[in-house]
Amino acid sequence: MGVPPEEFVVSEQKSAAPKSAQRVIKKYPNRRLYDTDTSTYITLAEVRQLVMDHQQVVVRDAKTGEDLTRSILLQIILEEEAGGAPMFTEAVLANIIRFYGHAMQGFMGAYLEKNVQAFTDVQAKLAEQSQSVTPEMWAQFMNLQSPMLKGMMGSYVEQSQSMLTQMQEQTEQMLGAFGIKR
Repeated sequence: MGVPPEEFVVSEQKSAAPKSAQRVIKKYPNRRLYDTDTSTYITLAEVRQLVMDHQQVVVRDAKTGEDLTRSILLQIILEEEAGGAPMFTEAVLANIIRFYGHAMQGFMGAYLEKNVQAFTDVQAKLAEQSQSVTPEMWAQFMNLQSPMLKGMMGSYVEQSQSMLTQMQEQTEQMLGAFGIKR
């Protein structure tokens, strides 16, 4: 797609070296992204696909080495949200914004991360168990609202509730340390 920067030409000749588990993408001042594994320029859509394929990706500024991964991931989310079928409502986005700078910011980030992971785990279990299921069996399964589904969702709800309770207790302790009681 273009001539790779000189700094990568030397490393290409050492092809016998094992590749790292982490995919390193370099971002250049011209906003181009360079995949050091394939020695090609890639698009934001291709970075998104790497994430979708569960590859570990790190994006670094080509000059400073600064980690730009979060910025690129947020850019991908922004494009997805603008793409027609947003995941977040305006109310959710406004509430997230309100947590920045708030005493609960750290707790909220951990709470969201744990909830998304728990939801992903439930989704993976359902996908794993549904691989050998025919469409007819799946329809019957959903109509019966099987105990397994209720159990997994119940577990997710319990986990979410537990995390929220922990967050509330930690907040009360923190506020108690400042002499503020409820």
